[in-house]
Amino acid sequence: MTRLRLRSLGEGFGAEADEIGSDFGAVRDAFFAAQVLVFRSQTFTPTGYLDFARRFGKPEPHVIDQFHHPEHADILILSNVKRNGQPIGLADAGTYFHTDYSYLEVPARATLLYSIEVPKKGGDTLFANQYAAYDDLSASLRKQIEGLVALHHYGNRDDVDKGSRTVASVLTEAQEEKVGWVRHPVARRHPVTGRTALYAVSGSSFGIEGMPQDEAIDLLDELRAHAT
Repeated sequence: MTRLRLRSLGEGFGAEADEIGSDFGAVRDAFFAAQVLVFRSQTFTPTGYLDFARRFGKPEPHVIDQFHHPEHADILILSNVKRNGQPIGLADAGTYFHTDYSYLEVPARATLLYSIEVPKKGGDTLFANQYAAYDDLSASLRKQIEGLVALHHYGNRDDVDKGSRTVASVLTEAQEEKVGWVRHPVARRHPVTGRTALYAVSGSSFGIEGMPQDEAIDLLDELRAHAT
């Protein structure tokens, strides 16, 4: 069994591993420690990719089902390529800071991204350290958000215009029926690491339980600016 070698990508945030290797426990530990774990130059079949993903837990098919992989519905295709005039994948995923699946009652433990074809320049995926965001809050703001519960729904609270470039990917009527309002703490304790992080203060958070809407949006916007 080879030992996983890691190279830090930032101060306490992000790591690159030399190989996936045979010791998944080491991969899992490295992921939870670094929050973002990178493996370069991998080659997967769709089935092999899904088998690896299942090591982290049960996959959750995305609500946008028209871009599920034709062999495996648990894989969502992201692409700006068109064939015969039709998109082969979701082209506008990630146009704003968000937390994947924060609009579900049970959020995702992890997101796996497998890049097959990427732009030579631009198109970067950005990540923000939400442990650091919480740790760097002022004492008064940390006290203010203690115990607060945010109200989440699929979407981008900064842009609900369905014709906009930065709106959340538009759902069909049938897909909209599959998502509803859910509650998540504004400051959430991670069930594995025990560390507290700001949780999904961008994107799907549209209000705070028991707080006037204008005050809630002002607070969420302040937290988002701090967190990103």
